[in-house]
Amino acid sequence: MSIDSLRRSASATVSGFPPGFWWLWLSTLVNRTGAFVLTFLSLYLTVELGHSAWFAGLVVALHGLGGVAGSPLGGALTDRWGRRPTMVTMHLAAAASAAALAVVTSAWAIATVVLLMGVAMQAVRPSINATIADMVPAHDVRRAYALNYWALNLGFAIASIGGGAAIFLGYRTLFVVDAVATTLCALIVFLRLPETRPEARTDKAGKPVVEDKVSMLTVLRDAPFRTLVLLNLFVCLVFTAPWIGLPLTMADKGLSPSSYGVVIAVNGIVIVGFQLLVNKLTDKRSPVLLLALSSLLFALGTGATALAGSSVVAFAATVVVWTVGEMIHVPTNAAATARLAPEHARGRYQGVMGMSWAVAGFVAPIGAGAIVGGPGPNVLWAATFAIGVLAAVGYTVRLRKALDDDSDSDIESDSGSGTGSAGGEVDARVDVEDRIEGGEGVGDLGSAGKAPVTA
Repeated sequence: MSIDSLRRSASATVSGFPPGFWWLWLSTLVNRTGAFVLTFLSLYLTVELGHSAWFAGLVVALHGLGGVAGSPLGGALTDRWGRRPTMVTMHLAAAASAAALAVVTSAWAIATVVLLMGVAMQAVRPSINATIADMVPAHDVRRAYALNYWALNLGFAIASIGGGAAIFLGYRTLFVVDAVATTLCALIVFLRLPETRPEARTDKAGKPVVEDKVSMLTVLRDAPFRTLVLLNLFVCLVFTAPWIGLPLTMADKGLSPSSYGVVIAVNGIVIVGFQLLVNKLTDKRSPVLLLALSSLLFALGTGATALAGSSVVAFAATVVVWTVGEMIHVPTNAAATARLAPEHARGRYQGVMGMSWAVAGFVAPIGAGAIVGGPGPNVLWAATFAIGVLAAVGYTVRLRKALDDDSDSDIESDSGSGTGSAGGEVDARVDVEDRIEGGEGVGDLGSAGKAPVTA
């Protein structure tokens, strides 16, 4: 491939977005570039403060538990209060929490601050995802989510390198830098990002149309979306397991912690280096096909860990496989959520979806550690393989009609109106009501004779 063709491909990947999207993209990059707390929290607790590894694990789990509460909270605020104020408030709350960690030293205070930080950090995500769906045309939403995810990982890679180099300044200094970066992120949103929450619709006479109230219960009654959330939870369990199970498995094979550092660094390198290419190759593909493919890649990548032996190269190869699945799944799942959500309830839908990530972040580390310490690593990787395959089957069997039909509708509305995803809002709202009343789809795989499997 020539340089000119690469340049044209890159230009096509990043073109066509409004200025507001790029300010949001920049805020994500700035925020993640200073994301030092979670990266170095366990080392700070054990090395600096002398707490046990058990306590460090508990504190990290509390961060995930805070996210379980923060995601629906952020979704409700996004729809009621607005995207921009929710982002600014939650970014500032996260910044205050990072600054507080540089000051507090007692175990209870640290646990409380980390729990609140988990609430704030997860609560901001529904507003970010809703904003992208608001301002980007429906046919470009998945590409927009992929670019924002690329910014997140690029920033995280910079933070990991910069934090490692600056560790001699002290952990508390890194936490202060985190607070400053998050505050700067809030300032970018406040000064440059417009509010995108849709205005109230009016009828032909110009009178406001009263929208149906959407509660979290209403969202959960949407059967296809409920299925999407459950299947994403399965995928999240598989995705989260290696972050605990992989270092334990490698240690069991006699490999050093530095070997694990090299292997897991492959995840960030692949995402930063190839996210745009993967996005180009998967653009305009069926969302059901992409979700099923990503689930299989997660299954194959994690399952193959049991066959890696003691080879660092083999372990790295497994990371490459499930990382490609990650690059496909994350933006596709976010776009599918936006596609199924009514315009006036995007925040709540994204909030409920975010809960699946938060629950997995809390459950998977505990489950993976228990399995590795009990039946053994091979049982963990066999379980992740089975869950990944189950998710792929679920996407193919249960969501093809809901997602592919909506995809066709989006293309038609875009071509007919020339606008973004607001083009077919009335039809989307009616479609949601039909799905709720008619029970289209399956809310859980248990009703299909398959019980959910949790690692």
